[in-house]
Amino acid sequence: MDTQTIDQAYQQLQSEFEDVAKTVQALAEKLQAAEQAGDTNAHEWLLDLKQIAMDVKDEQTQANLLLQGIHAYISEAAAQTQAQAGQQPQARSFGAMGGSPFGGFLGGGFGRAMEMGAGIGLGEDLINSIFR
Repeated sequence: MDTQTIDQAYQQLQSEFEDVAKTVQALAEKLQAAEQAGDTNAHEWLLDLKQIAMDVKDEQTQANLLLQGIHAYISEAAAQTQAQAGQQPQARSFGAMGGSPFGGFLGGGFGRAMEMGAGIGLGEDLINSIFR
């Protein structure tokens, strides 16, 4: 797997999270309109949707933590590999992947995003803006 493939997969994940946020927001707006129109069930449904959004946010937070953990593990392994290469010559069998067993992973958009602690998905601010 190369950096470009990882970046594309990460961008797809970001896009999927954005789709979830848009869908939740659209449904929340419909329920808010129904509530304002006098639908007595709409308020309860809106509270249920808010709980679903919070659960999705928690799931996305865990996904981000997992991705950051994977990134940290690979960063550490890459540093160890580079340190060992400096001490002992090693055969370069990973030439097709940018000279490292990580295929330039750390230099890609995903790697940079993880190094900056970037998160993707429903955040507290978005949930609060949807359910005002």
